[in-house]
Amino acid sequence: MQGKIIKGIAGFYYVHVVEFGVYECKAKGVFRKEKIKPLVGDNVEIEILDESEKKGNIVKILPRQNELIRPAVANIDQALVVFAITKPNPHFNLLDRFLVMMESKEIPVVLCFNKEDIATDPQVKELESIYESCGYPLVFVSAKKERGIENPLILSLYDELLKGKTTAIAGPSGVGKSSIINILQPEADMETGAISTKIERGKHTTRHSELFAIDENSYIMDTPGFSSLYVNDYEKEDLKYFFPEFRKYEGMCKFNGCDHVHEPGCAVKAALEEDKIHKIRYQNYIEMYEELKNKRRY
Repeated sequence: MQGKIIKGIAGFYYVHVVEFGVYECKAKGVFRKEKIKPLVGDNVEIEILDESEKKGNIVKILPRQNELIRPAVANIDQALVVFAITKPNPHFNLLDRFLVMMESKEIPVVLCFNKEDIATDPQVKELESIYESCGYPLVFVSAKKERGIENPLILSLYDELLKGKTTAIAGPSGVGKSSIINILQPEADMETGAISTKIERGKHTTRHSELFAIDENSYIMDTPGFSSLYVNDYEKEDLKYFFPEFRKYEGMCKFNGCDHVHEPGCAVKAALEEDKIHKIRYQNYIEMYEELKNKRRY
């Protein structure tokens, strides 16, 4: 019998089988031996141990379309990356690290900025000026002004960008991910947490990844909040390929293989001087580049 893992807690995996419901399963020892861990989003084969109690074992993990380490999920079509416009203010370096991670996995991203109801025009315009040139779809919403699923902004987000796809909803704690999920899928009934006023960070209210069906072809995946990300899965020479706004200048630099750092005649640095590439994005590129350059070799 085939199904999809919708939740995993403490060694138990909850597998949804269409028309049969959810089975509580354990993973066979063979996965531990092979150092494979089932992930939320995995399509799996299960054997039924007790139909009345809905218990079973996962016997096979079907090939993955993709997988992420943080959040630990598989088989997603896109990521909806949620940050707050204010309270807390967006941590651009963290956001850019997440975007780089998605680019490296070739997973499309929709950027969603929440708390529009308490944001100022200059705050919204700053975000547009930084990210519009990167080519990511940008949406501004307010999950607080919740009128159930009738919230027009989030309804249009669903109709235009989420329908027919499996979307991982990711971002730091306290930015309103759970509130957005509650509007999209009221049955999710996610626990939402207040921001700690002292540090303007959210309480970690989501502790595990979980998949929810919005309709039969559309899933949203809630994932735990993150507060830091390290880039170390690739070489410094590859980093430039994960900044989409650099692509149009490829082949225009004086030197082949230009990393857009110290080289003379660099088209990316010229675009930076002309404000065609945002300084915040470039600064974050340099910081990640230096981090990769200085990583220890084993």
